[in-house]
Amino acid sequence: MDDSNRRRQPRRNQPSSSTSSTAPTRFRSQKFSTNPTRTTQSSNFIPCSNTTTGTTHDNTRNPGHIPNWKSEANPSNNKQEEETEARGDVGSIIGTCPFMCPEGERAQRERLRDLAVFERLNGDPWKTSPALAVKKFCRTISQKYVQSSGVRPLAVLEDTLNYLLNLLDSSDHPFEVIHDFIFDRTRSIRQDLSMQNIVNERAIRMYEKMVKFHVVSHQKLRNCSGSSIASLQYLNMEQLTKTLTSLYIMYEANHENNSVNENEAQFRSFYLLLHLDSKNQQTESSLSLWFRGVPSPIMKSKEMCFARQVLRHYRMGNYKRFLCTVSSEASYLQYCIIEPYVNEVRALAISYINNCCYKVHPYPLEQLSKLLMMKESDVESLCHACGLETLTDNGENKSLPTKQTTFSFPEGSLQSYKLIGLQAMTR
Repeated sequence: MDDSNRRRQPRRNQPSSSTSSTAPTRFRSQKFSTNPTRTTQSSNFIPCSNTTTGTTHDNTRNPGHIPNWKSEANPSNNKQEEETEARGDVGSIIGTCPFMCPEGERAQRERLRDLAVFERLNGDPWKTSPALAVKKFCRTISQKYVQSSGVRPLAVLEDTLNYLLNLLDSSDHPFEVIHDFIFDRTRSIRQDLSMQNIVNERAIRMYEKMVKFHVVSHQKLRNCSGSSIASLQYLNMEQLTKTLTSLYIMYEANHENNSVNENEAQFRSFYLLLHLDSKNQQTESSLSLWFRGVPSPIMKSKEMCFARQVLRHYRMGNYKRFLCTVSSEASYLQYCIIEPYVNEVRALAISYINNCCYKVHPYPLEQLSKLLMMKESDVESLCHACGLETLTDNGENKSLPTKQTTFSFPEGSLQSYKLIGLQAMTR
């Protein structure tokens, strides 16, 4: 065979040898290693990473392909930067780093004063410790720099994630500062998991926790102010969709005998709720295809039935059933996603009442507050935000004069008004 024919022959991965029983489980599922553009053709989400390489006892890297991450667009400067969890010539390895941050990186960042406020020992920007420093996300990784001593094993990654999530309850710093730190460090955790091709049940639990972080941040960032908040919200949503898609692939890779993961129904419902305001034909087609790939037990679950009802009521403009369903059935995480749409539906209801009721009969705010499931004072505030005036009679009873021509949907994000009757929720 001549040289040109040999060059055209595809490279083949050598089969990986089995790891020891104490090593993290690795699942070489065809579903997990499939090209992301085919795996998620029914989804608008972008998988964060997939690996197709094997691992040997001595950490020998077999040649294989690890797709690059999609670029991350920052709306503040309209730049696109290529993200790479691992270059195409890096095989999956077994991490041996016992710390949250490898020693070499920790020393280098001390020299460069590249320490986040949470990593500084006694507030010193030049000093940190193994108990404070956490490995940063690396945008590109080249083969000659990837060593097992720089990658954290599963147990260390679990401890690191728990440490990071405990910072969410900190009141010493603004939430956007806390979010920025955890946002970067959880991406590094996903990077280490991907390089080691870990897709077992413990990895699924970790991905679920990271999805929860992004969902909670989705709600909390709306209550923050500052010039960079819009960018943080955008990037948080982008990483939420990537993490969710990777989680769905891991669910499928671990399905056995038509069984489903205990939390899968709730996390699948997030996909629908994130599509509430997507009304274009392409999205409808995407949802139809996505439904076909959802296991039957998941489709029949209460979480998915709730999400489908909410989607239907929102699209139909049925504000009464939308609010009642959300208040009585939403979980904490589901409500974090739905909350921005609650006030949109309320504003829609006010527009209906303003346009359809008799002009000679002002609509009592007390009755409107019950209909919209919010305080009477909040109803008045929302009416004013929509450009409508309210009246107060001699008995101090407030009402909304109808047929006003000044109605307009509020621009930007609405103030968050409490939903009365919302069931007690736990995180």
